[in-house]
Amino acid sequence: MRSFRFHLALRATAAFGGGAAAIALVTFLALRSTLDRELNASILSVASIQAASLTDGPEGTMHFHEWQLTPDEATSLRDVIRYAQVWQVDGTSLLRSQYMTRDLPLDLVHLRRASEGHLVWTETRWDGVPIRTLYYPLQRFGAAHQRHVLQVAAPLVSRNRMLTRVGVFLALLTMVLGAAAYGGAWWLAGRAMRPVDEVIDQAEAIRGGSLDRRIRAYAEVKEYRRLVDVLNGMLGRIQVAFDAQRRFTADASHELRSPLTAMRGELELALRRPREPEEYRRVIESTLEEVVRLSRITEDLLVLARSDSGGLALRREPVMVAATVARVVERLGPRAEGRGVGLTVHAKADPVADLDAGLLGQVAWNLVDNAVKFTPAGGRVDVSVLAQDDAVLVEVRDTGPGFADPALAFRRFYREDEARTHRVSTEGTGLGLAIVQAIAQAHGGSAEATNIPGAGAQVTVRFPLRAASDERHGTTGS
Repeated sequence: MRSFRFHLALRATAAFGGGAAAIALVTFLALRSTLDRELNASILSVASIQAASLTDGPEGTMHFHEWQLTPDEATSLRDVIRYAQVWQVDGTSLLRSQYMTRDLPLDLVHLRRASEGHLVWTETRWDGVPIRTLYYPLQRFGAAHQRHVLQVAAPLVSRNRMLTRVGVFLALLTMVLGAAAYGGAWWLAGRAMRPVDEVIDQAEAIRGGSLDRRIRAYAEVKEYRRLVDVLNGMLGRIQVAFDAQRRFTADASHELRSPLTAMRGELELALRRPREPEEYRRVIESTLEEVVRLSRITEDLLVLARSDSGGLALRREPVMVAATVARVVERLGPRAEGRGVGLTVHAKADPVADLDAGLLGQVAWNLVDNAVKFTPAGGRVDVSVLAQDDAVLVEVRDTGPGFADPALAFRRFYREDEARTHRVSTEGTGLGLAIVQAIAQAHGGSAEATNIPGAGAQVTVRFPLRAASDERHGTTGS
């Protein structure tokens, strides 16, 4: 597992350490350049002075202006002393400093180039120490020196020692700064991650029985407010879904228990003593009614479960909506007639929509069956199919008492029996309108329930005429 804190500290250290290393390198190079420039200036100054003084003696012989030092003093000044030697162009030594016990290292190529009037710089080793050497032409000081070259050398021991010390110091400083940067970044990352840890701790403390709790840690901090709001919003949606699922499970258990209890009671009663065939027939018919009701509830629950999981398969095809609805109304005609309810279909045209014909029929059946059920004798149920812009509307109106609360009409297992008829009805499962809404939403449409003042209730289902391409590929199944 990657540690955000570790990686943040590592990257901060790399960035800061890289910057410090770059500064150290620039400092080291600048110091070396400065020392070399000053050393070159010192060598060139010595060369100029010694060249000018070579023939200023009264007898005309060449000599150097040098300090009068004892051997011990010369040894102690070895790292700062400048050595000079005069060469003839053929490599013959003509004169050298009094503190030198042996000739300076000579490069004949550089010597000849200097004899042509050029200043030639080079670095080499002499007596085990590194030196910087200047070949200085003497031809400018008269005809007697046309073939003479002055070589001035300076030891690099002190310069190298200083550069080594500075380099070690800068390297150690870079390492210390890198370690400090890592420690500081680690501490800062810990401080930055602490609010996240507290938010996680509060989120982990929320369980199924405490979904009403919300995350409050750092909710007022600007940087974390959005995170906390998103998590709280998600918790709110989870709570709504959890409560709905729990309510749905409880209602489903209750609805399934009722027919099972009725069947068990009928069968136990029939088995208590021998009965006539007619009595057994009545028990079987009653049990069959409960089995049919149980099957209907199971099928409705299966439709809703598929809708909730996004697995409600749609077999889309061009469907003549008015004709499909009319066939459903025709099948429900005898039931409406038996209840004394008028049932008619109104459609000025027959719009064609890209729908699942079977699910459209189920929508029409649930709407009309529900309206007929709650419409008193002598009332009417009007079914209308309308084309509106890019949608087709299926409207079902009844002259019943209306919805007690239209906002709850599509809630699962919600019954309007007592509110609309003032009696308890055992018909239906309380899932009809919920299934209507689920099918409409699966098609990309919607369902709406309203009350018509003094005239009853109306349910309107809106279907799009054409399915969106993404919906077609995402929900259509076989």
